Amino acid sequence: MSVSRKTVLIILSFFATYVIWGSTYMLNKIAVTELPPFFLASMRFLTASVLIFLIAKFSGISLKISLRQLKNATIAGFLFLTFGNGVVVWALKYVDSGFTALEISAQPLVVLILMRILQGKKIALMSYIGVVLGFTGIFLLVSQKELISQEGQVLGMITIFACMISWAYASIFVGTADLPKNHFVNTGYQMFTGGIILTVVSLGLGESWSLPTQWSVEVQWSMLGLIVFGSIVAFTAFNYLLKTVSPEQVATSTYVNPIIALILGWWVLDEYISLQSIIAAVILLTGVYFINTRRKFKPRPYGR
Repeated sequence: MSVSRKTVLIILSFFATYVIWGSTYMLNKIAVTELPPFFLASMRFLTASVLIFLIAKFSGISLKISLRQLKNATIAGFLFLTFGNGVVVWALKYVDSGFTALEISAQPLVVLILMRILQGKKIALMSYIGVVLGFTGIFLLVSQKELISQEGQVLGMITIFACMISWAYASIFVGTADLPKNHFVNTGYQMFTGGIILTVVSLGLGESWSLPTQWSVEVQWSMLGLIVFGSIVAFTAFNYLLKTVSPEQVATSTYVNPIIALILGWWVLDEYISLQSIIAAVILLTGVYFINTRRKFKPRPYGR
């Protein structure tokens, strides 16, 4: 591969992890206005997993895994996708997409705290500063009176935080769990098992199911973007970057995604951005920067 072609691929991959992942909040927000949340999430991940399996099969990649790997993939799929993503989609019925992305950007903070509690991992001085800044940013974000007074906002914020804990624990779990070596196959099984559980939850809650032909054009395009670009293209780009550039450079998506989500939510969905939200975003993302640079945190794509 020539240097120029490699440079183009790196630029395109960063564009995918920055913009596509940043846009998934808006796409989910559009889709959940019309579709039940757990049905929406299940269709996204089941369809994406089938496409991943087909791509892997035609590429000559083995889909064979052990029973233990399947069990671990199911656990990860539940933590990352069934609870971690499905409940966030539900919360988007009440919370703005940009606000959701900002709150979720504190995930490295939750990971750090859980690693301290569960593994006894020492926290460096710079990370302590990041923790203080992170909590300050979250407090400023969730304490806005104009948000708290809106129906369902508080419940939405609490459930999103619960999802962050699920993602954080899953990030620690997959670090030591026996999972398929191929990242593409690993994600395929996590999406498939997570999608199956989401289907069970959706049917158990009595959500109404519908065919894509019954959806509005906006929802059809949103689901296409979530499945093809959000679940497959961006993840492939993510793995390519991990093999090509440093983890610290890849981790910059943690700071860029919420900014993209805020801009798209304001521009496309007419979501309101207060001055306090902007200040909270700056403080929160600065805290995440301190945590990431000290811990060399590797971002996980599953919750997006």
